[in-house]
Amino acid sequence: MSLFSKKQPEPTPEPTDETAEIEATSAVEPDGAASVGEASSADAAADAADETGAEAPAGSFDDVVAGYAASATPDAGTTAEFDTDDAGSGSEHDAAAAGAKPRRRSRRAIIGIAAAFALVVGTGGAVFASAHKTIDVDVNGEIRTVTTYSGDIAGVLEQEGITTGEHDLIVPSLDEALVDGSDVVVRTAQEVTFEVNGETTDLWTTATTAGQAVADVAGAGRDIQITASRSVDGRAELELPLVTDGPVVFEVDGASTTVEIEGEATLDEALVQAGLTLSLQDTVAVTAREDGTPVVTITRRSYEPSVTTAPIAFESVERETDDLYVGQSRVVQEGADGVTTSTFTNQIVDGVVVSTKLLRTEVTDAVAEITEVGTAERPVAPPAPAPSSGGSSGGSSGSTEPDPPASTVGGDVWAALAQCESGGNPTIVSSNGLYHGLYQFSVGTWQSVGGSGLPSQASPAEQTQRAQALQARSGWGQWPHCSSVLGLR
Repeated sequence: MSLFSKKQPEPTPEPTDETAEIEATSAVEPDGAASVGEASSADAAADAADETGAEAPAGSFDDVVAGYAASATPDAGTTAEFDTDDAGSGSEHDAAAAGAKPRRRSRRAIIGIAAAFALVVGTGGAVFASAHKTIDVDVNGEIRTVTTYSGDIAGVLEQEGITTGEHDLIVPSLDEALVDGSDVVVRTAQEVTFEVNGETTDLWTTATTAGQAVADVAGAGRDIQITASRSVDGRAELELPLVTDGPVVFEVDGASTTVEIEGEATLDEALVQAGLTLSLQDTVAVTAREDGTPVVTITRRSYEPSVTTAPIAFESVERETDDLYVGQSRVVQEGADGVTTSTFTNQIVDGVVVSTKLLRTEVTDAVAEITEVGTAERPVAPPAPAPSSGGSSGGSSGSTEPDPPASTVGGDVWAALAQCESGGNPTIVSSNGLYHGLYQFSVGTWQSVGGSGLPSQASPAEQTQRAQALQARSGWGQWPHCSSVLGLR
C-alpha cells in the first residue's frame, strides 16, 4: 500500500507502545533517494526478523548504511503513519496526521545504524590486529622479543637495525611472510682459518663455537682442525669461543681427560678450568667428535741444548840433536790429545727428540809429542901409549914408572854405561848438584883427569874421553852400581 493513499478505517485493537510505533520511510525524490517500496520492503524484513529472531538479509555494506541513515533522519518528504482509536474519514485522518508529532524513532532503525557502524569499526580493527605481530628474534644466541607491523623477515630485521651479509644464516628466509608468534634466527657468518688435510684454508661458518665450526666443516675422509694462535703473553687464542656449557676433551701428556666447562669459555678460559698450563713452545689444535664435542690436543714442545766431545789424537814428532849419540833419544815435549766440542739444540715433541740443529763447534788443538834423536858419533878409545924404552950409559942404569894403561873397552859399553848413569843426557846434573854429565863426574874427579869447568858443560865426546881415562887409571869401581849391572866387574 502506498504511503500517499488514505488509510481505510479498520477495526483495531487497543493501542499499545509496541503497536504505536512510527514507521518512517523515505519519499521518492527526484535526486534518486530510496523509493517508498524499497523502504517498505526493508521494514517488512526487519519486522520479520524481530518476530522470528532471524537476521535480515544483508545487502552490500554501503546499501545497509545508506538505508539506515535515510530512515533515521526524516526530511520534508517523510510522512508518518499513526494508529488511531477509531476509523475516521480520510479527511479526518489526514488532518490528524498533519497535526500530530512522531512519538519516537523506530528501535529497528536505531539498532540497524549501530550494527552498521559496528561492522565498519569491527572490520578495521580486525585488519589492524592482523598487521600487529609479536615475534622472537635470535641473533647469535641472544634472543629478543619485538613487536612489528612488518610483513616479511627483511622488514623486521631492518626495523631492529640488524644487518646481514651474504654468508649469514637467516631462518626463515628474508622474503618469507611474517606471522604472529614467528621465531627468526640469525647466525652471523665468520671467516675462520682451518687446516684441511694438512693445508691451511679460510672458510665461512655460522657456528658460535670452535667445536661446532669444526663439526660443521668436517666431512668424510677430511682431516679438519683449528690451530690456536699464541699471544705475546703466551695465551692460546681462537677466532671463536671454544664451547658454551658443555664437555671438552683434553688430550695432553699421553692422557685423555673430559672436563665439563661452565658458561661460554674461550680456549684459554677452558684450559684454566681444566687446570692445564702451556709453555711458550706448546701448540694447541682443536678438532671435534661427530656430536660436536670439541677435542683440544696439546702438543708439548721444547728446545734443549746438548754437548758432545770428540778427542783429537796428538802426533809424535822426532827431531835430531847432536847432543845425543846415535841410537839415543829423549822426549822433550809430552803429547796431549785435543778435543772437538759441539753444541746442539734439540727439538723435543712430547718427550721425543724430533730434530737436532748444530749451534757451534769449538776445537782445542792437540799438543804433539816431541822426541829428540841423537846424531853424535860415539868416541873411539885412544890407542894405548907405547911402552917406554930404558938403557944404561956410563956404567949407570935407571927405570921410569909406566903410564896407566888406556881403556880397550868398546864404544857400545860406554854408551850403555852413560845410559845407566844419566839416561844418556850429557847436560844432566844430579838432584844434589854434585854429579854431572853422561858419567856423573864429580868436579874433583873431572879435574883429576884433565877436565876443566863443569863436566855437564863439556861435549859428549870429551866426557867419554875423560871417562875412559878414569877407567884406565882407576878401573870400573868409579861406577860401582852401573858397572855391576853391566857385568863389567
